Amino acid sequence: MWNKQSEPELPSNRPAPATNLSPAPSIATARPSAPAARALSCLGSSLQIKGAITGSEDLQIDGKVEGPVSLPGQKLTVGNTGRLNSEVSAREVVVYGNLSGNVTVQDRVEIKKDASVSGDIRASRISIEDGAYFKGRIEIDRAKSFSSSSSESQSVPELVGASAN
Repeated sequence: MWNKQSEPELPSNRPAPATNLSPAPSIATARPSAPAARALSCLGSSLQIKGAITGSEDLQIDGKVEGPVSLPGQKLTVGNTGRLNSEVSAREVVVYGNLSGNVTVQDRVEIKKDASVSGDIRASRISIEDGAYFKGRIEIDRAKSFSSSSSESQSVPELVGASAN
């Protein structure tokens, strides 16, 4: 009943059906919700630049730069071989090398082990690892974090008052 006997196939002159050879979907098309990679530019360790640098993409500097660096809304990374004598303005700054000059950042500054920063820093958050060198003043800009914590503290009494009724 369940065993179906197959009849032997006779060779035919019909062409074989075409198979679909389309490539497998890439990760980008398989996961459309994945964030797009940010554009990153790199200045290599053999490059020396004197002058202003501005841009609208993330930047990693491994060479020497003298002059202001302005990357509004972007991330600046000073690599291990990076040497900056600059006034820096960016969304985020991570230092592995040497930076001499004032730093103004909207979000955070990270000074990694064996890094050196000489200058004043103004940021919302800062991290200085053991072994890093820093000489200057730090000013924490609490405007962003203060407004979010004050809205949270305003909503807590409402919840407590509502649950007490």
